[in-house]
Amino acid sequence: MAKLTAEKLQAALAQQKITPVYLLTGEDTYRKQEIIQQIRKIIQPDEFNFYSSSADKADLGEMLAMANTAPVFASARLLVLTGIEKLRKEPKAALLRYISNPLPTTTLVLTHNDAKKMKTERALEQACSQNGCVTDFAELKQAELNIWVKNKIEVRGLKADFEAVDLLCQSVGAELSALENEIEKLSLYLQDRDNKTISKEDVLACIGFSKEENPFELANAILACNKKKAIQLVDKLLDDGEDPIAVLGKMTYPILKMARIKRMSEGGISAGDITRAAGLFPWEGRLVSAARNFPIQKQFLATMNKLITADAGFKSGSISDPKITLKGILLTLFR
Repeated sequence: MAKLTAEKLQAALAQQKITPVYLLTGEDTYRKQEIIQQIRKIIQPDEFNFYSSSADKADLGEMLAMANTAPVFASARLLVLTGIEKLRKEPKAALLRYISNPLPTTTLVLTHNDAKKMKTERALEQACSQNGCVTDFAELKQAELNIWVKNKIEVRGLKADFEAVDLLCQSVGAELSALENEIEKLSLYLQDRDNKTISKEDVLACIGFSKEENPFELANAILACNKKKAIQLVDKLLDDGEDPIAVLGKMTYPILKMARIKRMSEGGISAGDITRAAGLFPWEGRLVSAARNFPIQKQFLATMNKLITADAGFKSGSISDPKITLKGILLTLFR
């Protein structure tokens, strides 16, 4: 099988194709666990033919002895060893010797969770490629995360508009297990409804916000260069008891996003390249065309200085009037 993308590995497993060795690399442990569960479902090992342990707790000698032994009253055996980046030199050498000549009736699944260290594991990667499969599971970027969420929603027989997916990803973040839980909540929320399309309002309701409390309303106002609305929202958030440093965080992200887009746009980079480099969702392409209306770089630099000063001031407790400080940042940006 050699080196496969996550999609090609999924396709191979869907066809019940199993190889003696799997090396699952990258820092996305959630998707790697999904793959392990799929492999286990295909092999269906009983307790005599299944072994699972983290590398730092495993008896590697026992595990390799099992790997080299025919399965007990079964056609296949499954062994799972997670976090092999923690193995020391000698145990890793023993593991490498087995991988170079694996037993066909044994399926050995290895996970390596340190992307930086993996770059030095050429012998391990080569042996696994020659005798099995190597697949990298890097953390999903925004566009990939969007596709993952959309697929998970469709598996449950639901649909979602772009704004709903965007809001869900921004609210929950890139933690896939948390996103899976929220999608499950949305599925239950819509189960008695004829219209199975998830809306932005449905997402807000399920994650604990009312329709009037869109947590990204301030960010959206800043990205739209709507100074008046942004200032009003700062007032409202603080009056409603929001922590000033949390409001500062809501302001910092869109300002940094605008600055990146503006700099790349003025550098002559194409719209498609800007969308990818800035980590924008597909429907955020409008921000690239709107870059000409963004503040000039000099204003961004002055705003960045105020953001840093405000962050230090809030953390030290030296700021007496958060409204003046936060609105001052917006006035500097949009002067």
